[in-house]
Amino acid sequence: MNNSLAGCVASLKSSMSLLDSSINILHSGVHDFPRLGKVLQTTRHFELVAESSLLTAQKSLQDEIRPEVEHLLRRVDAYLGKLERREQSLIAKCELQEGRLSQQGRTPSSSRKSKAKSDSDRRTILFSGGNAERLRALRQKKERLGYAVDRLNLQAQQKERQLRMSMAAQ
Repeated sequence: MNNSLAGCVASLKSSMSLLDSSINILHSGVHDFPRLGKVLQTTRHFELVAESSLLTAQKSLQDEIRPEVEHLLRRVDAYLGKLERREQSLIAKCELQEGRLSQQGRTPSSSRKSKAKSDSDRRTILFSGGNAERLRALRQKKERLGYAVDRLNLQAQQKERQLRMSMAAQ
């Protein structure tokens, strides 16, 4: 009986060692299971949306944004028009100043100056007293009117250019 019990004990010991080894193998295979679960867990990064709901969202976004964009475009157009008008006025002003400078640059030479001065001296002698003041005032008025005529001519040219540009744009 000892012999049969010894065989049973030996068989039990070998079964236990086999079971212990199986447990160790299982433990080494599953001890990393929580990490594997996290690694293998699927995360949905993008959701599929039906095309009809996508088109509806795009249309609502367009309806929301379009008025604001149109308003901003109108403001930009108005500002550009203002800048163009300012540019044209500055060009006209520059041309007027250049015209005035060129007129001053075309003053008579010294011989003409002396002849003109002697003529003006003669006139001053003829118009003595209050008449000399009147003559000087009339000369200043003539000069102012000449500048005004030049300015009006330049403004007329500017208006013609603007009219041609607006006709060309249409």
